[in-house]
Amino acid sequence: MIPGTGTAVNVAAVLLGALLGRLLGNRLPERTRDLVTDGLGLVTLLIAATSAMAVLDVDLADEVGDSAPMLIVLGSVLVGGIVGSLLRLESRVESLGGWLQGRLAGETGSEERQRFIEGFVISSLIFCTGPLTILGSLNDGLGNGADQLFLKSTLDGFAAIAFAASFGWGVAASAITVVVVQGSLTVLGVLLGDVLPEPHLAAITATGGLLLVGVALRLLRIREIPVADLLPALLVAPMLVTVVAAVR
Repeated sequence: MIPGTGTAVNVAAVLLGALLGRLLGNRLPERTRDLVTDGLGLVTLLIAATSAMAVLDVDLADEVGDSAPMLIVLGSVLVGGIVGSLLRLESRVESLGGWLQGRLAGETGSEERQRFIEGFVISSLIFCTGPLTILGSLNDGLGNGADQLFLKSTLDGFAAIAFAASFGWGVAASAITVVVVQGSLTVLGVLLGDVLPEPHLAAITATGGLLLVGVALRLLRIREIPVADLLPALLVAPMLVTVVAAVR
């Protein structure tokens, strides 16, 4: 199978889901759309908890010791958050969403503009921070097949329907983020081969699960955590595994 096929299918699923959700959303009352968003928040919390359990992975514990995995995740979030905050990633992602809204949707009211940006930011984070994004894209690039991305495409397609019903066309714009993030990871897999051993993947998965908790809290309107500022934690996690394993 040609590398990149999984990402192409994923993008098509997001766009189709957003179209269906937009058409359906006009027929749903606001209370129903809010309930759908709450349901997605709860499901995202479940997925986040499942992913975060990778902190207990046996391979990771063997590599860095039994007590280190939790500290590695903590250090990744702290260091990644500092780096992301200094780089102002959250505001840059929001600015990108606003620019896309202006280009794709034209001049709209402030409320509609905010819904577009919120849909773009939340959808981009959910579609691109999960473990299937990293593992599936790398495996696709390594020539191991795109089965994981096909599964992710199905999940993202249904999620896009629900998100677009609540947030509108900003969800469709998140397909650009999917292309950039998954495409880059696929190219990385093609160029570098199997660069991430199992312990490093476990650290990334656990850290990504924790970031998804932040996304879930935003969806549930509990707290507006700037999750985009925390994204560098996904790069810091495997580095810390390497450092801890070297000094152990």
